[in-house]
Amino acid sequence: MSPLDIIKTLYKAFAEGDTETIRELFDPNIVWVQNEGFPGGGRHVGPDAVFKDVFARFRVHWEVWKVDVEEYLDAKDTIIALGQYQGTHKSTGKSMTASFAHVYRVQNGRITRFDQYTDTLKIAEAMND
Repeated sequence: MSPLDIIKTLYKAFAEGDTETIRELFDPNIVWVQNEGFPGGGRHVGPDAVFKDVFARFRVHWEVWKVDVEEYLDAKDTIIALGQYQGTHKSTGKSMTASFAHVYRVQNGRITRFDQYTDTLKIAEAMND
């Protein structure tokens, strides 16, 4: 599978809640970096940390969380996904839309690094009363 196919498979697995496939795509030492100010923001190393410290927070705090990729940029072992987050926060009931750029590094058929770039203010506004 090409790096682009791996990332497309990842987003399909996200949409389907297929955690087994997601774990298979992650390198055991994956570095997952989310913007500070984003839920689960910071640097997380390893699939367990990503699932516990990042993904689990979405189920707890968001009624709806959707990722729409509008474009992929293929730079061999680096794939950039451009799109929008859409979500509705559970406690405030507020909805938001925020653009993102996701930068993935793929080596030996596994995702080794993720870097997120997004407008954290839009997300914070939905989370705050």
